[in-house]
Amino acid sequence: MSDETGKPPGHKGRKEASGQKGRRRVPREVREQQIIDVAIQVFAKRGYHAASVDEIAELAGISKPMVYLYLDSKEGLFLACLRREADRLVEAFQGAASQGGTPELQLHAALVAFFRFVAESRDSWVVLHRQASELSEAIAAAVAEARRAVMAQVAGLVRHGIAEAGPKVQLGDGEADFVAHALVGAADTLTDWMDRNPGQSPEAVALRLMNMVWVGMSHVLEGETWTPAPRSG
Repeated sequence: MSDETGKPPGHKGRKEASGQKGRRRVPREVREQQIIDVAIQVFAKRGYHAASVDEIAELAGISKPMVYLYLDSKEGLFLACLRREADRLVEAFQGAASQGGTPELQLHAALVAFFRFVAESRDSWVVLHRQASELSEAIAAAVAEARRAVMAQVAGLVRHGIAEAGPKVQLGDGEADFVAHALVGAADTLTDWMDRNPGQSPEAVALRLMNMVWVGMSHVLEGETWTPAPRSG
């Protein structure tokens, strides 16, 4: 038996069948990463509060309910962006530091990796550095966790550098932690300076920071410290 077209019931044309066969479901993890890629661009451009899930969904080529299905809420989406990019930054920093060499060479390589991340992943850095601190406790905690990981790496390198130097003045873990906080804080601030001074390479910025911090620390290890001169009169 055939229908009015002369085709057996249930028969599908070759084009129709091949079209259905060609449509493949995108794996969940791939789709999530696609959504996050788009969301980072939108959050960086508009800020968290002005960004809309509608725009993110449209740019990702999916429906708004699909975004919520994958990432639960706007805050959940922002958290996913933060965690992924924070992990990328920490991995770049730690990966560069683990390449070997003296502690100061490892630290220099890690700083180059940090400034390169900032230069090459500008949208990610805007989301991590400028927007996260203004939002919820959960978001602030995600950023703080990444910062602690970097801080621990830097403090470890500083401690190793102090040990290798065989200093005349023995500095404890508290001093190494102080230097790590000063160094990471300076690196954070220098990213804003890089915005105002385009054309500065990651290598050049890292070298200038190392000269300020590491060379200065070497004088302290030799027992040279600064104290304010007594006021006359």
